Amino acid sequence: MIYEPREDSILIGKFVKEYSRGKVLDIGSGSGYLAEIALEKTKDVLAADINPEAVEHCKKKGINSIVSDLFSNIKGKFDLIIFNPPYLPEDPDEDEESKIITTDKGIIERFLKELKEHLNKNGKCLMIYSSLSPVNPSELAKKNGFSVKILKEEALFFENLYVILIETLHKN
Repeated sequence: MIYEPREDSILIGKFVKEYSRGKVLDIGSGSGYLAEIALEKTKDVLAADINPEAVEHCKKKGINSIVSDLFSNIKGKFDLIIFNPPYLPEDPDEDEESKIITTDKGIIERFLKELKEHLNKNGKCLMIYSSLSPVNPSELAKKNGFSVKILKEEALFFENLYVILIETLHKN
């Protein structure tokens, strides 16, 4: 199963266009929608997904893509890291294949702990999450030494979506 663009992808995509420069990493790329937007601004884009089917789908679209469980196979540092994570709480009625692309299960926390190692100096991260998320990524990012700015909040009929910009705190 490949995550196809929905409201969240379209919303964060507007900011991907604005912030893409230099080396860009799209973690959890799914269909490659956000990587394609980044490619409009820079040619140095890497898409990564835990799902080999999604990686092959991206490669067929001409996107440089690798299989990686978050940063497990990622080498180097990036100017922009894009993350549209699985952010919903677990639904016991949802099938296991679908849960991989929707349910958090500690992924956001793991991502934020490992993020700093993969950002260039002055690098940025764009991330989206929901008011339904079992964790607050803004608060977790701050606890991991980042500054956070909410770029957009959009109310849907059953949840709010938040696009945040995460940056390393610089010590003077």
